[in-house]
Amino acid sequence: MDSLQHHFLIAMPSLKDPFFAGSVTYICEHNDEGAMGLVINIPIDMPLHELLHQLEMTPDDKPELDKPVLQGGPVAADRGFVLHSPVEGFSSSQLLTDNLMITTSPDVLETLGTAQAPEHYLVTLGYAGWTPGQLEQELTENSWLTIPADTALIFDTPLAQRWHQAIARLGIDARHLSSQVGHA
Repeated sequence: MDSLQHHFLIAMPSLKDPFFAGSVTYICEHNDEGAMGLVINIPIDMPLHELLHQLEMTPDDKPELDKPVLQGGPVAADRGFVLHSPVEGFSSSQLLTDNLMITTSPDVLETLGTAQAPEHYLVTLGYAGWTPGQLEQELTENSWLTIPADTALIFDTPLAQRWHQAIARLGIDARHLSSQVGHA
């Protein structure tokens, strides 16, 4: 199977796992060692300004800091990940595409709400991880649909619409997807 890096995994209605039901996951890395991604549409009950306050960062009251923190996945749920438009200079950043970076160091958080912040960003706690062959097995079990990723769905589409918009990009009406699993 080709790499699904820079693709979205769209949870099928039959996927009832509490971390992934109704989810859209951006795949940051996929290779022979497994896969790593961030769920981009499931908020936790914490606005970004509260997370920054808990980390003893005192941001100004800015409307952009009222956005929710997302549940990135069940692995390392106490660890933060920032998916953002490219900005140089953060200590733990990886360029994923020409338009997208991931940063795990707190220095990116210190810029949020300032002129130094990335133009577009989302903050997650935790990530989704798959061991070698696990994601491929889940795909054969019809747990996921896949499409190439784009930053418009990540940054410009409201959270509540991301799953439906991802399905629509396949030319599918979500109402026609069955919650039953099987093979023809």
